[in-house]
Amino acid sequence: MKKYVAISAAFILLLNSCGSSGNTKNNPVRKPAVRPSATGNSTTAAAQVEREYQALMKTYKSETAEVLTHLLNDSSNDPRTSITVENNSRCNMVLTISGNNYFKKVPIAANKIGAVMVPKNQNYNLSGMICNAVYQKTKFVSGPYEVKLSN
Repeated sequence: MKKYVAISAAFILLLNSCGSSGNTKNNPVRKPAVRPSATGNSTTAAAQVEREYQALMKTYKSETAEVLTHLLNDSSNDPRTSITVENNSRCNMVLTISGNNYFKKVPIAANKIGAVMVPKNQNYNLSGMICNAVYQKTKFVSGPYEVKLSN
């Protein structure tokens, strides 16, 4: 059963990473509506998340290949495991993963999957905002962990 889940997750990640060809003619980028404040600056939570997402995308290095390798190979002796988050919403999000001596922010586009490798057998706080809804969970991660989020 674990092998089926791992292969399914790997297949989804592979399709997700192959899906972005750079051609946005047929797939327009969806951005949440931003309401300007009285001072003229957009200060809504969604606008702040979108700005953080755009800033992270400039420097973020995807770990998709490393996660796929981990899921497809027998990685039971590996001291690390994967966390995979599927963003099934219309909004971009930034997922914050923090644990003992670990902190990472992962930008995840609308209707895409984000994945990261983390040390095994630790508690992690997963948090983020998705379409003005707050997601927050503490999870002990000892093997591959998947989350599906939607608005």
